[in-house]
Amino acid sequence: MTPNPTIMQAVEKLGYRVTVGDVATQSGLNLAEAGQGLLALASDAGGHLQVAETGDIVYLFPRNFRDVLRNKYLKLRLQEAWQKIWRILFYLIRISFAIFLIASIFLITIAIILIITAMNASSNNDDRHNNYGGSWGFFYFPDLFWYFSPNYGYYSPERRSRGESSDLNFFEAVFSFLFGDGNPNANLEERRWQEIATIIRANRGAVVGEQIAPYLDDIGEVYQQEYEDYMLPVLLRFNGQPSVSPEGQIVYYFPELQIRASKKQQQQVSVYLEEFPWRFSAASSGQVMLSAGLGIANLVGAVILGNLLAGGTVAAKLGGFVAFVQGIYWVLLAYGIGFLGVPLVRYFWIKWRNRKIAARNRDRQTRARILASPDAALHQKIVYASQFAQEKVISNEDLVYSTETDLLDQEVERSAQIEAEWQRRLGSRE
Repeated sequence: MTPNPTIMQAVEKLGYRVTVGDVATQSGLNLAEAGQGLLALASDAGGHLQVAETGDIVYLFPRNFRDVLRNKYLKLRLQEAWQKIWRILFYLIRISFAIFLIASIFLITIAIILIITAMNASSNNDDRHNNYGGSWGFFYFPDLFWYFSPNYGYYSPERRSRGESSDLNFFEAVFSFLFGDGNPNANLEERRWQEIATIIRANRGAVVGEQIAPYLDDIGEVYQQEYEDYMLPVLLRFNGQPSVSPEGQIVYYFPELQIRASKKQQQQVSVYLEEFPWRFSAASSGQVMLSAGLGIANLVGAVILGNLLAGGTVAAKLGGFVAFVQGIYWVLLAYGIGFLGVPLVRYFWIKWRNRKIAARNRDRQTRARILASPDAALHQKIVYASQFAQEKVISNEDLVYSTETDLLDQEVERSAQIEAEWQRRLGSRE
């Protein structure tokens, strides 16, 4: 069984000495997954089990456990190698769209120049067609090349970045303009359970439903909220137990999240789970305008080239380069349409998606405000929950057994500790 990367990261962040509750809180995994994953990791990476007098277990891992696993598992080595290769491949994929755009503009421009030059030369050699051919070429040609002129950006100040900065180069900016920069809430579920576990721990393992509601999505209608069915997934994930107060109010406590391997500063957590809005692009406005401008120029050039090729007479005679461009013309046109169509569709999709996100954020924020100024009933409920709040930090002094040292040595050490404790107690009586 290959170790879970999420658990490995959690162990490293927590200082290599953890409980199941520590890992579940840090990673957002449920307790069953965290417990099974820790056992597998301890077995494979040479970890140790430390057992406290209460029967609680702490897992201790060597700081080089990744090296141990890497030497043991070919799959891990292959995964790490593939991740490095994929980063390079993905970067090449990202910049390929800008490269194809530039290549498309270049091919279209050269093909148009060759066709129009040939048309002008043909019209000069044939006086009977001079009026039509000459005037068409001279009047249309300058307008076409205004789009491809090196000074086109000079006449379009909006293409220039006005004091804006972007970490993306031109090639990366084109990809960002086309496809955006990924889902900003890709790890939303992980964040949700991390924050819920952190809130439970911040309240020493005992909470009320209203403290968890700001981190959930759909908690039902008002009449359904009275039964607090939305707490069932939380109880299942973290092995929680409900308790009912004499007034009929339900509170929840989580024994396994009350056990810690070390006393560390509590993690900061927001008052509600906030989803991040989607961005159209991480590129600067200047880079976005430049990408859009090149896309428009490419599409306009493709349409003009299509009109010239539709005539067929001169283009057919040229052959060579023009014939090649004519053969891939529909690819160039499709790319030109897609280059502008994909961002346009994505823009409206993002608008729709962000409205949904804003609505969910408002709902969760409204629930959080209830906790900011609780009424008498909610205050009484929170006070009752505090009766179940406790925190157990397992230090080395609490241990009765560890797989780090030989069992016989531990027995000798333990007997010496017990004898010293008896001597201390006898001395205090005298």
